[in-house]
Amino acid sequence: MLDFLGTISWWVWVLIALAIVAIRDVLQKHHTISHNFPIVGHLRYWLESIGPEMRQYFVANNREELPFNRIERGWIYASAKNENNYEGFGTDRDIFEHQHVFVKNAMMPFEIKNQDHPHFSDKTFLPCAKVMGEFNNRKRPFRPASVINVSAMSFGSLSAKAVESMNKGVHIAGAYHNTGEGGLSPYHSNGGDVVFHFGTGYFGVRSADGGFSMDKLIALVEKNPFIRAIEIKLSQGAKPGKGGVLPGAKITKEIAEIRHVEMGKDVLSPPNHKAFSTVPEMVDFIEKIAKATGLPVGIKGAIGKLDQWKELADIMIKTGKGPDFITVDGGEGGTGAAPPSFADHVSLPWVYGFTDLYKMFKEKGLSERIVFIGSGKLGFPAKAAMAFSMGVDCINVAREAMMSIGCIQAQICHTNRCPAGIATQKKWTQNGIDPTLKSQRLAQYFKTFRKELVEITHAAGYEHPCQFKMTDIEINIDGNDLAKDLSRTYMYDKTPVPFKGMESLRSCQHLGGIK
Repeated sequence: MLDFLGTISWWVWVLIALAIVAIRDVLQKHHTISHNFPIVGHLRYWLESIGPEMRQYFVANNREELPFNRIERGWIYASAKNENNYEGFGTDRDIFEHQHVFVKNAMMPFEIKNQDHPHFSDKTFLPCAKVMGEFNNRKRPFRPASVINVSAMSFGSLSAKAVESMNKGVHIAGAYHNTGEGGLSPYHSNGGDVVFHFGTGYFGVRSADGGFSMDKLIALVEKNPFIRAIEIKLSQGAKPGKGGVLPGAKITKEIAEIRHVEMGKDVLSPPNHKAFSTVPEMVDFIEKIAKATGLPVGIKGAIGKLDQWKELADIMIKTGKGPDFITVDGGEGGTGAAPPSFADHVSLPWVYGFTDLYKMFKEKGLSERIVFIGSGKLGFPAKAAMAFSMGVDCINVAREAMMSIGCIQAQICHTNRCPAGIATQKKWTQNGIDPTLKSQRLAQYFKTFRKELVEITHAAGYEHPCQFKMTDIEINIDGNDLAKDLSRTYMYDKTPVPFKGMESLRSCQHLGGIK
């Protein structure tokens, strides 16, 4: 009898709770569905909240998802874990789809005749064929020891353990690590070469009034000799022409000290630089930094209008001065949170933006003196081969690097609720990251990437991807011809890169990475 009364009591409490929810739903005016359909309406909002996960795991096919589909993510995960990343029974891609890439293989692949050659035993050795700062005679020129490197992602946007994992990983892989605009943190100091990157907020080299401090930059470079180059961000693919925001709630004491900002206040990166406002002023700024630090200095931008880029090229021709490298970001870039209107529509996709910029620099005779870096969903061997054939000298990967250390593409990086502990400052979820293990996985992803890129390069008859020509790649386009090689698609030919063999790069000066 008591059990029966207890059961009745339990149901009574449930009914009371449901009644309270129903009354609240009817009285509130914020959500129409909940008002019109009390209690039941909550189910709609719950299903909407888990919709992306449901589609990702149960609905979308292997090639359907964006920004990275299941096959692409699976290749990165398997490569990072050194597992079988092959496919069986042929490709499941529609190879006649728009912009599908074809690499033309040679009748006879490139042959390494000396089986004891160091390059033969280490197919992951793949340094940049050009040297940053060589043309402008910088005091400390830098040849990246890897053509694949970690793109700009800052501490603050990423967690401490994620940054630590990446830096330890690039040290193992012999690559470099771009700091992003959040400043140099202790987690960038685990042995890897570093490209120090700053934007309009000047975080890490910020003066009291929010401007740029040359003294702080000089002190930073002198204290940290692993900084091998400096990159000035003009814009990024996720939101070109718009400054960033780091919410005050996400700013810890450590982040405040590194960025030289106050705790508890939203940190705004304005759209414009204080240090310069014109192209000639930017060139002067670049030269002052290079002279003060001795390091190569480059710029990063998403490409839209070319007027000011043409002005830059003309100044470089006239003065012999200017950036040592240019990082071209695509409008499809995405580690920075952005309004959909920016992410979807502002700036050109990488292939179009890079084409416009490289073609213009080549026509003006400047392509040989610049190290071109591509950034924008290029973290796969075939896409990398295409990029090299178009004129890049290095590739920076961001989201692909995140996936190699455990990112599951939850697409909530901007909320501080990243379930993988990568894009959050929450300690609990960060604790799921083991930097020792994750660094090995990032390094293995890089090594697998370089190995497969080298193998594709050999299949095309070359030793190094810098030797790719525009005519080595075909791409499906709309129109009467189903496919055209890149030179006819984008209407230019890349400038040949001087290359005397892989062994000459192994023994060269200025090589970064592990010696």
